[in-house]
Amino acid sequence: MELSLTLVEGFHFRAETPNGITFSIDAHSESPQGPAPMQMLLASVPACAAMDIISILRKQRIEIAAFTAHARGERATEHPRVFRVIHLHFVLTSPNAEDHQLRRAIELSEEKYCSAWATLRASGCQISWTYEIRRQVEQSTTP
Repeated sequence: MELSLTLVEGFHFRAETPNGITFSIDAHSESPQGPAPMQMLLASVPACAAMDIISILRKQRIEIAAFTAHARGERATEHPRVFRVIHLHFVLTSPNAEDHQLRRAIELSEEKYCSAWATLRASGCQISWTYEIRRQVEQSTTP
């Protein structure tokens, strides 16, 4: 895996992957043009987990109307200010998902598949999670 990082101005960098995808990383700017590095690191855990979870649920033929993942991280007060605690909250909107299916998909991501989760856990970060399933509410069509 690789990417290149180019200074745009101030603390705004443009990252580019070998296949041409570009994105901005910015910190300490008055008008940031992208997330800060630690925000990207925090985002990597729910993003990685979400991809695992969605894949697992789709293999079980679970209908996914919507899926969101929220992350809240607490960092050390002393430099290098590593993440000490992260809490993830997953929200699945589905008409047919069962509680045990979503819970097991999250457990598999945590224990076996998610590299970002494993990397931060190996650094000593404590990661907890919760989840909820929402049912789709049918829109009424009133004439």
